[in-house]
Amino acid sequence: MAKGHRSQVKKERNIATQEKRPHATAKYVGIPASKAKIVLDQIKGKDVVTAAALLTYSPRVASDIIAKVLKSAVANAENNMGMDKSKLFVEEVVADQGPTMKRVRPRAQGRAYRILKRSCHISIVLNER
Repeated sequence: MAKGHRSQVKKERNIATQEKRPHATAKYVGIPASKAKIVLDQIKGKDVVTAAALLTYSPRVASDIIAKVLKSAVANAENNMGMDKSKLFVEEVVADQGPTMKRVRPRAQGRAYRILKRSCHISIVLNER
C-alpha cells in the first residue's frame, strides 16, 4: 500500500467523524464536574436566549464559565456554519471529569489530610429547531 493512500484514508475518516453540529468545549476548568452538571442540567433543551439568561442570573460559580462556552458555541454556529441564532437550542451538555490535583493539609498531632482539587471538561452542543 502506498504511503499517500494511508493519509487519504485517514483524512476521510477524520472528515466522517467530525461533528456536524456547532459545539464548544472548555477543558481543565477548575470546578468539580458534579457542580458543573447542576448548572448544565438547567440549560439542557432550552433555546440559546433562555439558556444565556438563566446563566446570567444563576448564583453558582460554574455558570460564568458555562456562559462563556455557550457564547462560543453560538459564535461557532453563526460564523462557521451559517445558522440563525434565534433557531438554536442546547441539544447536548457534558461535564467530564478532568485531572485531579492532590494537595496535603496539615492536621492535628502531625497527621496530614489529602485535599483533592478536581477539574472538568465542559462541552456544549447546539442544534437548530
